[in-house]
Amino acid sequence: MSIRKRLSQEESRTVALEAARALLIELGPQAVTLKAVAARIGRTHANLLHHFGSAAGLQKALAEHLAITICATIEEAVLASRKGEGSPRDVVDLTFDAFDKEGGGALATWMLMNGNEDALDPLLAVIHELVDDLGEHEGGKMHDVTHALCLMALGDALMGGPLADSLGLKRTAARDIAEKMLIDGAIAAGIVVPDQPSS
Repeated sequence: MSIRKRLSQEESRTVALEAARALLIELGPQAVTLKAVAARIGRTHANLLHHFGSAAGLQKALAEHLAITICATIEEAVLASRKGEGSPRDVVDLTFDAFDKEGGGALATWMLMNGNEDALDPLLAVIHELVDDLGEHEGGKMHDVTHALCLMALGDALMGGPLADSLGLKRTAARDIAEKMLIDGAIAAGIVVPDQPSS
C-alpha cells in the first residue's frame, strides 16, 4: 500500500523529472509525455502542466536536469583524475554514457526534430559552466577539446555502433580517440595527466 506524501513544489518537480529520466532510458524520448510521467508518479496531468507548462517544457526541464546531474558526475571524475584518483578515460566514458546510456543524445535529437530549437541550451550552458569551473580555461585552452568531446559523444550515441561495424572498428573506437584527444589537450593546456595504464 502506497501512502501519497504531500511534496513541496520543488520535490514534486524533482520526482517528476526523475520519472521522466527513467522513461527516457527505458523507452526512449517519445515516451516522455506529461501523461506518462503523471501516471508513473501517481499525479495528475494538470499537476504536471502546472510545473512544466507543456510537454516541450517538461522535455526542456529534463534536458537541464540531465545536464546538471551528468555534469556533476563528470566534474567529480575530472577532479579525481587531476588528483591521480581517476583517469581521462573516466571522463570520456562518463561523457559518452551521458549521451548514450543516460539518453541525452536521443532526447536532444527528439526535441530538435519536434521543433524545440532551444532544446540544447540547458545542456550547453551547464557544460560551458563545467569547463570554466574546472579551470585552465584562460584563452579557452580546453574549450575546443570539450566541444569535440561532446560532439563525438553525441554522434557516437546516435550512430556509433553501426558506423564502427561498417568500418570494421572496435565499438570503443570513438572513445579511444576521444581519450587521446583529451590527454593531448590537457597536456597542451599544462594540466597534469595521471600516468596511463599500459595496454
